[in-house]
Amino acid sequence: MAKRKELFNLHNFLSSLPVLLVTLSLHYDDGEANSESEAKRYMQTGNTLLAAGQLADALAQYNSAIDNDPNNYMAYYKRAAVYLAQGRSKLALPDLKKSMTLKSDFTPALINHGNVLFKLGHLAKASEDYAAVLKYDPSNKEADKQLGMTRTVEERITLGDQLFQSNQHEQALDAYSKVLMYLPWNADMHRKRAKVYTQLGELYKAIDDLRSVTKLVPDSTEVYLEMSRTHDSMGDLDMALDDIRECLKLDPDHKECFPLYKVLKKIKRFLDAAENYIRDGRYDDAVGKLESSIEAAGKGGVYELRANARICHAYRMGQNPEAMKMCTRVLKDDPENIDVLIDRAETYIQDEMYEEAVNDYQKAKEVDDIQRTQEGLDRAQKLLKQSKKRDYYKILGVRRNAGKKDILKAYRQLAMIWHPDKHEEGEEKSKAEKKFMDIADAKEVLTTPEMREKFDAGEDPLDPEQQKNQGHHHGHPFGFNPFGSGGGGGFNFKFNFN
Repeated sequence: MAKRKELFNLHNFLSSLPVLLVTLSLHYDDGEANSESEAKRYMQTGNTLLAAGQLADALAQYNSAIDNDPNNYMAYYKRAAVYLAQGRSKLALPDLKKSMTLKSDFTPALINHGNVLFKLGHLAKASEDYAAVLKYDPSNKEADKQLGMTRTVEERITLGDQLFQSNQHEQALDAYSKVLMYLPWNADMHRKRAKVYTQLGELYKAIDDLRSVTKLVPDSTEVYLEMSRTHDSMGDLDMALDDIRECLKLDPDHKECFPLYKVLKKIKRFLDAAENYIRDGRYDDAVGKLESSIEAAGKGGVYELRANARICHAYRMGQNPEAMKMCTRVLKDDPENIDVLIDRAETYIQDEMYEEAVNDYQKAKEVDDIQRTQEGLDRAQKLLKQSKKRDYYKILGVRRNAGKKDILKAYRQLAMIWHPDKHEEGEEKSKAEKKFMDIADAKEVLTTPEMREKFDAGEDPLDPEQQKNQGHHHGHPFGFNPFGSGGGGGFNFKFNFN
């Protein structure tokens, strides 16, 4: 009985199977139709967004279209167009390839796939795509033109290599630059041109090409190392550190990047400390740090020259007698260092060597005609002209950086010597009166801040002609000639030396 029931159920199932199959088929066809309809709707929205330049939103729509219809060759093509517009060429390639696979005669995908490969420098594979286009469409002008261009570019690469090997660097640069106009995404070509720039001494341009390589190649530790060393060789310490840090981000234990990083960091620490000391007026401490930076970097390099230039400045500011020697040493190797020229000019002024100061300021102005070089030159020329007249520092026998206490001390000593009452009548007394007046004038000018500032700037505040030109007038500091117009005439002058 049970067996008869099982046979009956089996018979009923087999009888109904055709109906079930038809029903399932209808459900499947409806689902597929709905997916294709959804995909079409996403495509239309994506096309609208793409035309409006809303790339991210368009990309989302094409993703949804592909999810609903994985065999939609146009959806892959459009998504590739978005990737290309975003500069993501490597993501575009698989989509273009998929579009070509789904529709082998879809020439737009073939051409764009070839163009991406062409810009990446994969010339042989690009040629295959262009040839395939011409197979389907022999009259396609773009494919024909691009196919010819691949041959031209290959010839120029070969020519550039030959020129570089024969040390014809200018010609090699021209050849490689023309190639890179067509292959902007080719890392090897950027490396080749960087080598040419390095040979020509155009290091910053070489670094620009190497930086392009880091954007094209994910693992660029060796390139960052090369960039850091190049910046280091130029003394561009901050950029050298930035590059070496990028190397360590990719490989924290890199056997060459890590040791270089430690050295560069040490040099920077000493140089930064030196600048802080200079700013605080601690010039001896600054020199010590600068000497330590030379030791860390090694002698004979660009950092030694830079450190010596700052030592020259620290010596000058600290009135160290070694300033002239150090500044001259730097200028021997770097004759157009404007800062050192100015430091030496100011040292010459401190030593009252005005002609030499004028010469250095003139050289500095030739290097860079800016406000500070012009102002420095004007001041040095005024001081030179002034030195041929009365020099109040020389009259008192003090240095230009003398303090008020030293000025008054020198004044008192000289006033005691040249007081007219201590000299006989006649020529000797007249000479003493002149000396005494000069000493008094010098004391008045150099102990009056406003007058001393004018004198240090090359203007004599007691020169009536100069003051008239400047719109000022200063009489004798005492308001009259204490010795009268006749050289004393028995006048018994009493003077307070305090």
